[in-house]
Amino acid sequence: MTSGDERALLRHHGDVDAEPGLLDFAVNVRLERPPRWLREHLASALDDLGRYPSAADDLAARAAVAERHRRDPAEVLLLSGAAELFALLPGLRPSLAAVVHPSFTEPEFALRAADVPVRRVLLDEHRLDPALVPDEADLVVLGNPTNPTSVLHPAATIRRLARPGRLVVVDEAFSDAVPGEPESLAAQRIPGVLVVRSLTKTWALPGLRAGYALGEPELLTRLAAPRPHWPLGTLALAAITACCAPQAVAEAERAAVEIAEVRDRFAADLAAVPGVAVAGPARGPFLLLEVHNGEKVRAALRERGIAVRRGDTFPGLGPDHLRVAVRDAARNAVLVRALRELLG
Repeated sequence: MTSGDERALLRHHGDVDAEPGLLDFAVNVRLERPPRWLREHLASALDDLGRYPSAADDLAARAAVAERHRRDPAEVLLLSGAAELFALLPGLRPSLAAVVHPSFTEPEFALRAADVPVRRVLLDEHRLDPALVPDEADLVVLGNPTNPTSVLHPAATIRRLARPGRLVVVDEAFSDAVPGEPESLAAQRIPGVLVVRSLTKTWALPGLRAGYALGEPELLTRLAAPRPHWPLGTLALAAITACCAPQAVAEAERAAVEIAEVRDRFAADLAAVPGVAVAGPARGPFLLLEVHNGEKVRAALRERGIAVRRGDTFPGLGPDHLRVAVRDAARNAVLVRALRELLG
């Protein structure tokens, strides 16, 4: 069992670190607001708020997701944000869940809150080793690319985790920020593998919540059984449909290429600061730093108007770890300069 303090750490989110008025490197959302075309699309859906979402609305969104990933609509479960999936997992009644860490902590919190036995799998140098996962685990949860390490695990290594009687949940919340999505399993039909995707980060939708899961229809039916009627509102369904359209996918790919170029320059500049180590190779839109006297540095950055994500709430990391989102070159330079002044 976890203590109250440990549960609070598992629930910590970057928005707690970022407050209005601070230069925000704490929250992994690409834009400050949805792009104009998406805002206009959502505005056009406001007239439909006077009726309940229909089965046709749900099917249209699932069909858009299915076409985007070359799946069947029956293999798509729409979610009120990718994190909703983790709240549904305890309903499968796993006997032992293995959660690969360091990673997003919401899955472990949801499982422990439902009294599901959890075994933490702490990775050596953040590299996935299937041999570390207990044989008896009938549920395995991991991120790819992993938050907060930004490491991208090989798809072939993840596939080695699959076996009869086990569900492998792959959190691909940041996969659309990786150019070409080379290690994604979203388009692959693998028995016992469930892929979770988010639209929140790329399209600046944390205030709306929109995501989906891809897996075997029977599994999705079991997961959805306890949900209430209309689990997603009209605007979320409209957002999913729009963000999975070909032109939106192409825009996300262009953004991913740009982010990768900026991230690599950002990582090099940060690594050149004395007292800063950058985990890598980073493939996501954020970086994990290990900084001498990290807790004091985080507080000092805050005094300078800069918010970064504390790292010690992630199992396997400590107070010297900080996670920073990749911003544009000008804002990145502000953080690099501040760290150099504090540590140089």
